[in-house]
Amino acid sequence: MDANAVAEGAGGADEAVRMTAWVRGRVQGVGFRWYTRAAALRIGGLEGFALNLGDGRVQVLAEGPRERCERLLEWLHTGDTPGRVDGVTEIWGPPRGGYEGFSIR
Repeated sequence: MDANAVAEGAGGADEAVRMTAWVRGRVQGVGFRWYTRAAALRIGGLEGFALNLGDGRVQVLAEGPRERCERLLEWLHTGDTPGRVDGVTEIWGPPRGGYEGFSIR
């Protein structure tokens, strides 16, 4: 995404953002990353990945329009996810690019 796309939508639902979330609970070995990718693809317009971390959490990084990132974050909190989500912590920032599609790592 270029700087003009970010500037044109600054502050709105179309503003391009980067959302990084860390999901705690029983989220490894249950298909959580696959379901997260499926949710991101269903929402559409998101690029990034879902990654198992060594401490048992799953990291989800999504870049795209703010409204779509917020929808993915809401799904992480309340969606029909496999396993059990005990909590989600997220940070927001400007997109950095470098992703094609939404992958499982």
